[in-house]
Amino acid sequence: MSRQYLVAGNWKMNGGRAANAELITGILAGVAANASVEILVCPPSVYIDAVAQQAAGKIKVGGQNLSEQEKPGAFTGEIHGTMLKEVGCQYVLVGHSERRAFYGDADDVVAGKFKAAQSLGLTPILCVGETLQEREAGQTEAVLARQLNAVLDLNGIDSFANSVVAYEPVWAIGTGKTASPQQAQDAHAFIRGQLAAKNAKISNSTRLLYGGSVKADNAVELFSCPDVDGGLIGGASLKAADFLAICAAAQSQKG
Repeated sequence: MSRQYLVAGNWKMNGGRAANAELITGILAGVAANASVEILVCPPSVYIDAVAQQAAGKIKVGGQNLSEQEKPGAFTGEIHGTMLKEVGCQYVLVGHSERRAFYGDADDVVAGKFKAAQSLGLTPILCVGETLQEREAGQTEAVLARQLNAVLDLNGIDSFANSVVAYEPVWAIGTGKTASPQQAQDAHAFIRGQLAAKNAKISNSTRLLYGGSVKADNAVELFSCPDVDGGLIGGASLKAADFLAICAAAQSQKG
């Protein structure tokens, strides 16, 4: 099955009005040249509205996080999925390693956020991945299975028909280290196999992204792996030329 490549930029806690406008202008200039690739940006929440208006549907927009609460209410500092939808989001990240490590997003919380996103018509991008210590201890597959199963147990395999999974080895995020293409492919194949054990058709249609120091000079090699369907891009998504070069790497895999 042919899966459309997705290149998603996670801006994290970066940006400002002028810088964002310049960045989106630059990305828009390259959209036509990468027509086969779905392009997504995830700005800080306070800038989503402005970015979505400027993107005008030519670039998809997503949130970096959302509340797992079913209804809005007295949850200071949280953002409900309805709010993300109202300002133009179609996607939302759930379970990013920084949320898991720094803000207490345990597996059950991530599963709840995945459910909340889908219940409101947002497509969750479920982030999974192991730390360096877990990889060195040979626990990569056990960690990935645990993180996936938490979501599967609460939401079921059918929920993955409208989701994306991003494999982000924690040891490769912001470190300059990148998983080798073989390491990335092995992890992606394991994830797809876990889903296939529940439903082969859904597994085959679910897009799996690699996230972890993706740059223009390694993107082609990573995206050529059979189970890698694009990337979740951090630092390189903050410069239009770098981000578009990664989109072009995905575009080159078509045909």
